[in-house]
Amino acid sequence: MFRDGNAHGDTDLVILRDSLEDKALLMGSSIAGALRNYLRDHKYGYNAEEISVLFGGQRSDEEGEQSPLIINDAISNTVPHIELRDGVKINSITRTAEDAQKYDLELLEAGTQFNVCFELLIENNREQLIRELVIVLEGLESGKISVGMKKQRGFGRCHVEEWQVWKFDLRKPDEQISWLNFEHWQLGLLPNHPTYESIEKALGLFLDEKEDKRDRLTVNATFTLATPLLIRSGQASSDKAPDVVHLKSRRDGKLQPVLSGTSLAGVLRHRAERIVNTLQKNTSIIDEIFGVDFSKDKTKKGKASRLIVHESVIKETEDLVQNRIAIDRFTGGALHGALFNEQPIFGSDKTELNLELELRQPKPHEIGLLLLLIKDLWTGDLPIGGTSSIGRGRLQGKKATITLASENKVWNITQVSKDESLIIDNAKDLEKFVDALNEEVAT
Repeated sequence: MFRDGNAHGDTDLVILRDSLEDKALLMGSSIAGALRNYLRDHKYGYNAEEISVLFGGQRSDEEGEQSPLIINDAISNTVPHIELRDGVKINSITRTAEDAQKYDLELLEAGTQFNVCFELLIENNREQLIRELVIVLEGLESGKISVGMKKQRGFGRCHVEEWQVWKFDLRKPDEQISWLNFEHWQLGLLPNHPTYESIEKALGLFLDEKEDKRDRLTVNATFTLATPLLIRSGQASSDKAPDVVHLKSRRDGKLQPVLSGTSLAGVLRHRAERIVNTLQKNTSIIDEIFGVDFSKDKTKKGKASRLIVHESVIKETEDLVQNRIAIDRFTGGALHGALFNEQPIFGSDKTELNLELELRQPKPHEIGLLLLLIKDLWTGDLPIGGTSSIGRGRLQGKKATITLASENKVWNITQVSKDESLIIDNAKDLEKFVDALNEEVAT
């Protein structure tokens, strides 16, 4: 999502559009910011001092050098399809919506295509410039870099399908003419010119995985639905549609049910608060992991979330409509005019959803807290979505892979069926992280 700060209308956050063609506009500054942060994290680790030549001087340096990398604004190839999402802040104690905390926002549909142009001017430090360029473009190519708003909640993930590369030696007059005549604004890949699926192959420089200095814990877990699931959406297609339908997003030209990163992150945060409060520890631990939204809590300093929660597509489900009616608590009878219907999704033996979490700069006690959250999801003790009070929203874990980059360790967890015990690689290692949480509480 790319926010238009000048737009006015019924939607709180709208997509930035080109004023002439009504196509989506991707600002070069948005891409540059995402690439710059990724390069710093990749080379030196999170929160390190930025030392690079690709993006010129440091942000704090008022007299720094100009970046030799030019990134043009990009316009979507077609008029995009827009998805409308609702958001609301939930009170962690009452588990109900807080007053005046509802908002809605526009999103670009998955699959929206842009043609992005990069231009690198090389005068000095050729080898370092090319290597840093390959690092950031490979990150963009493989989906490691997100752009736009709400990146920590799974939005803005993108990848590059094909590359075309041109080289001009401006020390030669004929090359200068070729560069001046080159149509930088040309939309789409130019015909009769080689294309590459990998930027490493295109530039002839291959990266070593050891160069990645990012310290992070990643969790990739596969779940199935133990009960029906309902995440409310305002996507009713007609007047005859149910009053409440499950959230869906278009993938590969088809609407598919999803578990949004915002819903899952909210559930995880509330359960983390409950765990920490039970252990009688200061909830600053929660803010360190999930961040602080200054616009919602002006008593605290804003801080980005270190926990990245990606959106998940739920495969092999079925939509069924259920009729319900509100009950008058005084008479015990049906409340007049309060008949409504809902359309949750139901699972089967083939139903799967893959949860992908990433915790940056993890500390041992934070890993322990995240493991407890995964455990609660795995056993169905932590429901997600709405109407959990009537038994919806419970998951059942099938397998998980936990990777800690700093120690180069991988743990696998599997459970063949609900009635069988878990199979965990080196469970004692994971128990140490939970012990670290207890020790952190005791200090």
